[in-house]
Amino acid sequence: MTEQPDMVDGIVPPASKRALLQRLDLPLYTLLFPLLSAVAVAVSLYDMALVGTLAAAAILMGAVLAAVHHAEVVAHRVGEPFGTLVLAIAVTVIEVSLIVSLMLSDAGDASALARDTVFAAIMIILNGIVGLCLMAGGLRHGEQRFTLHGVSAALAVLTALVVLSLVLPNYVTSAAGPTYSPAQLVFVAIVSLFLYLIFVLVQTVRHREYFLPDADMPADAHAGRPSGATTATALVFLLIALVGVVLLAKGLSATVERAVLGAGLPLAIVGVVIAALVLAPEGLAAYRATKRNRLQTSLNLALGSALATIGLTIPSVAIVSLVLDLPLALGIGAKSITLLILTLFTITLSLGTGRTTILGGAVHLVIFAAYLFTTVVP
Repeated sequence: MTEQPDMVDGIVPPASKRALLQRLDLPLYTLLFPLLSAVAVAVSLYDMALVGTLAAAAILMGAVLAAVHHAEVVAHRVGEPFGTLVLAIAVTVIEVSLIVSLMLSDAGDASALARDTVFAAIMIILNGIVGLCLMAGGLRHGEQRFTLHGVSAALAVLTALVVLSLVLPNYVTSAAGPTYSPAQLVFVAIVSLFLYLIFVLVQTVRHREYFLPDADMPADAHAGRPSGATTATALVFLLIALVGVVLLAKGLSATVERAVLGAGLPLAIVGVVIAALVLAPEGLAAYRATKRNRLQTSLNLALGSALATIGLTIPSVAIVSLVLDLPLALGIGAKSITLLILTLFTITLSLGTGRTTILGGAVHLVIFAAYLFTTVVP
């Protein structure tokens, strides 16, 4: 008896198409949701009453899951730490584009937008994402290990970038308020980009071994490297999904803002919600990695994202501010400085031995809860 070709709804798919799908080896949803997110943005689905808003939110979550899968495919193909660098830079570039576009619009207080977004991202990454990963990994695997040299290098660079960008502007005297003078802004933009590029050079070339798991750590759960066609397709759809996530988040921000104001909450919570949506692909990818006992990958993602957030965002908004003569407030307030110092001090201790347990995760999640609580109840 002759074997019949596979049929879907009575239609025989061409052999070439079946072979292509088999060669790509990507779940259907990872191809569908990025395209749906692009369509949702094109037709402004989030403006179509409650049904449209709910549909846009569902598509956004699907695009986040698709982005995570594609990032893992790319990461497995190119290996650590290049794979995590792809996702960190891709998300940050799109985040920078979103910030710049809002700075050029009349939405809200544009002068403080970059500062609030960067600070929210830092707190979400260092306390929310890292805390969740340490807690989930500790609950499942007990004690987890990572390469200490790479984490220490990342924290050293991150501390310098955070203080120069978000704290020092409060104490300079050449300009009034929490702002830099044009010359100071140029200097901070240059050194921020310089430090980030040096870190990337160290991470990927000079001392790549600092960011790799030890040889005796558990092997990754993936069976084999994806093909070139699968990797290229995953990279393209990763970028589409990330663009969709950011633009859908931007489109839903008006609805979120109305809901926040209707609930009587401070408007600052809107920035936290949008930052959380933008960082969702990285956060979910880091969580899934630590559940597979790949804490090194999780920390590469988290700390790399924090570094890229400052190292790419500050120079970009500085250029826009100087070229278009827009005001730019970078200094954070006393409450935020206190939480920032507590975060940097605590993460240095919790990641200072190369081994982690649920205790470190619990501490960071409590700090994150304090950040959220004081944002809602200032």
